[in-house]
Amino acid sequence: MKKPLVIIAGPTACGKTDTSIMLAKKINGEIISADSMQIYKFMDIGTAKVTNEEMDGIKHYLIDELMPDEEYNAMIFQQKAKIYIEEIYAKGKIPIIVGGTGFYINALVYDNDFMSTSNDISIRDSLMKEAEEKGEEFVYEKLKAVDPEYADIVHQNNVKRVIRAIEYYYQTGQKMSEHNKEAKQRKSPYDVSFVVLNMEREKLYQRINLRVDLMMKAGLLDEVKGLLNKGYSAELVSMQGLGYKEFIPYFNGEISLDSAIEELKQGTRHFAKRQLTWFRRQAKGLWIDLTQKDKFTAVKEIEEYINSDKESDL
Repeated sequence: MKKPLVIIAGPTACGKTDTSIMLAKKINGEIISADSMQIYKFMDIGTAKVTNEEMDGIKHYLIDELMPDEEYNAMIFQQKAKIYIEEIYAKGKIPIIVGGTGFYINALVYDNDFMSTSNDISIRDSLMKEAEEKGEEFVYEKLKAVDPEYADIVHQNNVKRVIRAIEYYYQTGQKMSEHNKEAKQRKSPYDVSFVVLNMEREKLYQRINLRVDLMMKAGLLDEVKGLLNKGYSAELVSMQGLGYKEFIPYFNGEISLDSAIEELKQGTRHFAKRQLTWFRRQAKGLWIDLTQKDKFTAVKEIEEYINSDKESDL
């Protein structure tokens, strides 16, 4: 019999943190973060990292576990999450995966096999060099040439995923879009309840803009400066994340602070839009509009959904 696994997904700033913590209290759960940035130490404000106070006694995993210069990707997330899931089951509790990084969630839910590709990183290094010398768009055009369907759901600025998809194609001869479709045909090893939180675009964008303003008041600029002063390169994958890369040009004297803040707001809004596009294509489970319902009603609906006789959410 498959064991339960709850997914709380959705775009940034939609209310996943509060809802998931309330749910965890109701169903005796613990939370595993499926965020690609909150795992890094010293990166708190820019990642909107859940605080100890917000956790309210609910144990969280994959928060503050790596230094900003350590590698983190879907494969590492999958490996670590599997270990924590078993720990949570051993306590008689239910694991709740919370985050907006859809590729990570997929890797876990479908138990993707990352061992089918070579350990040879020469292709990746070559593509990274091309991105640095000729620009992100040049490499993105390569992806469009070999896998236009996958290119359609990945932004050209997401160099890491663009390069990974090209690398996968060169190593295996298979398109990443085809690989993902095949992965979806596999049965998940878990009894998955897939929940996507959402809200009206205008309201979500207002929340994003307000969140950025609050981040600035909380000391985001000093956080970015502190990371640079610690010797963390602006070229690191972590430092290229939203909330950090926007301020590098400011510190280099290339743009004003107001421009950097507006870049962050706009970039986050675009990111949220791409997240929603991804989940609409990937997740058939329970969708909840938090514009229409408060978190108490949402949690009640999620509880009922988890306990229902549902068909596959995937």
